Amino acid sequence: MNMLLNVLSVLLLLGTVYGVPTGRPNKYKICVAEVNLPACQQLAQQHGIRLSCLSARDRVDCIDKVQQHQADFVPVDPEDMYIAASISEQHLTVFKEIRTKEEPEEIFRYEAVAVIHKNLNISSVQGLRGLSSCHTGVGRNVGYKIPITKLTKMGVLGLTPDATISARENELRSLSNLFSKACLVGSWSEDPAINARLKQTYSNLCQLCEDPVKCDYPDKFSGYDGALRCLSDNGGQVAWTKTYFVKKHFGIPLGTEPPYTVTNNTGYNPDDYAYLCPDGTKKPITERACRWAARPWQGYLANADLTSDVDELNDLRSQLRNASIVGEESDAAWLKEVLMQIKNKTTVSDFPNPPMAPLDYLNRANYTDVIERSSGTGYMKVRFCVTTQVELAKCRNLHRAAFSRNIRPEFDCVMEATIHDCLRKIEGGGADIISLDAGEVHSAESEYDLKPIMSEVYGKSDVLYYAVAVVKKSSTYNTLNDLRGAKSCHTGYGKTAGWNVPLDILRTKGLLSGCPHSKAMSEFFSGGSCVPGALVTENNPKGENPSKLCDLCVGDIDSGADNAAASKCAASTNEAFYSDAGAFRCLASGTGNVAFVKHTTVLENTDGKNDASWAAGLKSSDYVLLCPDGTRKDVDQYASCHLAEVPAHMIVTSVSKTATEIDAIRHALVDAGKLYSSRPELFRLFGTYNGKKDLLFKDTATGFHSINGTFPLEERHGQMLERIKTCQP
Repeated sequence: MNMLLNVLSVLLLLGTVYGVPTGRPNKYKICVAEVNLPACQQLAQQHGIRLSCLSARDRVDCIDKVQQHQADFVPVDPEDMYIAASISEQHLTVFKEIRTKEEPEEIFRYEAVAVIHKNLNISSVQGLRGLSSCHTGVGRNVGYKIPITKLTKMGVLGLTPDATISARENELRSLSNLFSKACLVGSWSEDPAINARLKQTYSNLCQLCEDPVKCDYPDKFSGYDGALRCLSDNGGQVAWTKTYFVKKHFGIPLGTEPPYTVTNNTGYNPDDYAYLCPDGTKKPITERACRWAARPWQGYLANADLTSDVDELNDLRSQLRNASIVGEESDAAWLKEVLMQIKNKTTVSDFPNPPMAPLDYLNRANYTDVIERSSGTGYMKVRFCVTTQVELAKCRNLHRAAFSRNIRPEFDCVMEATIHDCLRKIEGGGADIISLDAGEVHSAESEYDLKPIMSEVYGKSDVLYYAVAVVKKSSTYNTLNDLRGAKSCHTGYGKTAGWNVPLDILRTKGLLSGCPHSKAMSEFFSGGSCVPGALVTENNPKGENPSKLCDLCVGDIDSGADNAAASKCAASTNEAFYSDAGAFRCLASGTGNVAFVKHTTVLENTDGKNDASWAAGLKSSDYVLLCPDGTRKDVDQYASCHLAEVPAHMIVTSVSKTATEIDAIRHALVDAGKLYSSRPELFRLFGTYNGKKDLLFKDTATGFHSINGTFPLEERHGQMLERIKTCQP
């Protein structure tokens, strides 16, 4: 007993001497998006830094993992703090800030201000009416969102709901009515025709720009400093910018450190200008600014249980300081990618002290209402229709993430049992959009009065893909003719690459006989098939299945036997063999002999590209493509060995939607596509979600392209569908 006490005493002493809290012998766990995991692992290898890495899908997933105690902390933006507040306000806290070295004592990252000429005759914010206004750019925080938010709350900007125009146009119209002239550059709509119309209709908002006709970047009177040049040099009377650039523009010292003092070589006299305060008063720009709103610093978010322990909190702060020093000395990639710091420009501060709940932290800067900015009540939401719980979860997280990042209209989610239920829901106005395979688009148009308005984009600009037939290299199948009697795996009933294309090419080659299609395909693939969705077809409305099209399907085998039986052959991710990855899984597992899929499917699910257990150890070299000319080629030779070119998946909506509503949908989708393609660490819009593929959109999508009228390959696709139609039961 005495020996045990002595050992414990030594351990306690060692913990005191070396500063290691005895309550936490393990490393502190930082959560990072999977795209930043390699950089984080390099950080974790640094000597003397007790940090380990937990990989998550994206930052939204990281916040969940911190809340659930799977990780200790995650670096975040203010927008992520807003998401955290919606997830768990009580259990999460901001315990560190990332401040600039130029202004380390500033409470906020920047303050949004309005700068005017000192002699301007104005005594209230109502006096802004009729002035010439200079803005950083459309959609930006300081020069657009903040003045719109604050002026609307003050009753100066008359934003009232108008169902005949979009939310963006409502904002532009209100600004055009408030100011006589302005410079507000940028893309006012993702549709070039609408963008041109808006800039012509509200042309006074471009009159102060360098190029009033283009009214777009680059423009010397745009941006933070450009708005001040617009004020000083181009007839502007009020400029919306931030204090940092006011100081630089007028040569006012930055911070307290001599290296960051600015010499006034601009020729502008700061005594000739003033801040316009929200209460209508003026204040010299050489004094502390009167802000309209502020953007908080970035920071680190932790579980409140961790930050409630003072010793642990201090130890974690010490680890982060060490990591920052080491990262800056070595210019390591993880300094920016993991810790969200910039070499020689930012530093980690122990503020706020004590740690603050995310919402309190945002409200201190009056930033919450900027995030929650609305363009008037009564505007539509873009409602996705989904068919599974995991797709619903992704949709809800997209809503959280996109809303915090100012993507409007905001997204919403509606769940139905099947795709056809979704199409009926959209037709009836209960939902707005769903992404469909080109074959499903045909059904949506002909049966439910829907129309495609956008196409998914793959890679940089591709709006089509190849349909291919895949077999194992070790198999004896060398031609399409050899497949008679084989077991087949398909993406889904009525889908283009997985059903319509093989059906058409087999019929064209004279390999199928008789009608209906289900009977003909069952007789050809007499070994059985998995064609998710085949239980309910036009010719089989009651779900009777005399054919073998569902024999190989397995249901949701990843969730247990009960779920598997109930979901067998479902046209959703509840069926493990659904969609491209599912059809390939059917082949890879040995259940089927051939898979009809998209050309990138094998490459996306082999050679370690898919971390699901079923894909472990799969090699792309073990599979080949069957070509229409009777040859076999490697899976990367799809350009010269494919069954057909296929239109990309398309987003459809009701034909009853107005042009304004369609423009709003396009605006939200394009904004989301651009943001999350370039910043997947914020939210993984494209890619596997909770182990499921192709939720909401294809995993391989990179963005969206507007469809006006016809879509790519529509004529060729239509001809194929007409050939298929000639076979009637």
